[in-house]
Amino acid sequence: MTRGPMDLAWSEDELAFRDEVRRFFDANLTDELREAGRRMTSVYVDHDASLAWLKVLDRRGWAAPSWPVEHGGCAWSVAQRYLFGRERLAAGAPPAPLGIQMCGPALLRYGSEAQKAFFLPRMLNGEHFWCQGYSEPNSGSDLASLQMRAEDAGDDLLLNGSKIWVTHANIANWMFCLVRTEKREKPQQGISFVLIDMATPGISVRPIIAPSGEHIQNQVFFDNVRVPKAQIVGTPGQGWSVAKYLLEHERGGVAYAPELQVRLDRLAAFADEAPGDAGGRLSDDAGFMRRLAAARIRVQALEVYEFRAMSGDAHCGTPALSSSVMKVLGTELSQHLTELALEAAGHYGIAYQPQAGRAGGPVVVPHTPGEVVGPEFAAIAPLHYLNDRAGTIYAGSNEIQRNVIAKLGLGL
Repeated sequence: MTRGPMDLAWSEDELAFRDEVRRFFDANLTDELREAGRRMTSVYVDHDASLAWLKVLDRRGWAAPSWPVEHGGCAWSVAQRYLFGRERLAAGAPPAPLGIQMCGPALLRYGSEAQKAFFLPRMLNGEHFWCQGYSEPNSGSDLASLQMRAEDAGDDLLLNGSKIWVTHANIANWMFCLVRTEKREKPQQGISFVLIDMATPGISVRPIIAPSGEHIQNQVFFDNVRVPKAQIVGTPGQGWSVAKYLLEHERGGVAYAPELQVRLDRLAAFADEAPGDAGGRLSDDAGFMRRLAAARIRVQALEVYEFRAMSGDAHCGTPALSSSVMKVLGTELSQHLTELALEAAGHYGIAYQPQAGRAGGPVVVPHTPGEVVGPEFAAIAPLHYLNDRAGTIYAGSNEIQRNVIAKLGLGL
């Protein structure tokens, strides 16, 4: 089979949809919400800003682009979802909360009708704010080795153990979580996917402070925590299937290229203003501009792959394969852009200014609010660089993703 040419031009209907989205953003995005999106130093935005924007989207019916209409979604085409995501990034709007992006699709695929009726509307209106309980202190990339116990206690499960690197556990009121309900021959067997009310007695949260000074991550401890069996999603003991489906959304459910392009544009704009080492502007530095152009070519190549994957091109393989490819390429390119931004920041990039960023939690390192030395872009650059080191680790480390690609794509 040979590959035919791919038409990358948007249709008239798609361009009309793009223009409608732009008008909506222009009319509804406040300066405060744009600032929250612009000053993100990680993949997580300020909690209050995220919920405020979610309410705006929910009123418009645009909170869950990929969900079916009967559950409050938009039922948009792949192209519409891509255009909406790209315009959101260009406008500086906050991203959707974790529940809508990840737990929602898992419930739509595997949840009972009662679970969908109760949880999905509360995800859309912001009443429930979710965190993810996957990783454990002794089970990092080898997720199937998790040991958090869930013992049978009649109508309940009795949970004991710990989860680590739990984003927003300090502010979330619900967690979707993997627990071990049985010991079986294969480690992937006997795992269940459960929904946990964070107000349940026996749950405690310990903060993990990021290198940027922000409180985003946490370790969560479970001491005889009772969870109703009615909150198991899918079949008990078959949670690995739910987890794999959800991870496909985390790794490649959203294209990486639009965000990378927006960041490249901002970096290029900063280079037009920042001083160069040899005088003039940084954009006069041929070496730096060559590196910037090379990064843009790599992002454009990734975008073409994402278009092919979204169109169902058989050459991209299964969704699991394409999501792993996108995750590896997208996160490594993202890290490369933080390195270029740090280079562009120059001596301002040496200063440690956690107050310059605004991401998933409050800055806990002492600082004087509002005081930032140098341009905002330069002050944020080292914080973004530090936070983005996790990009090639979360959602399954890139080493594991390369194993997936080797198995599914090369048959090794």
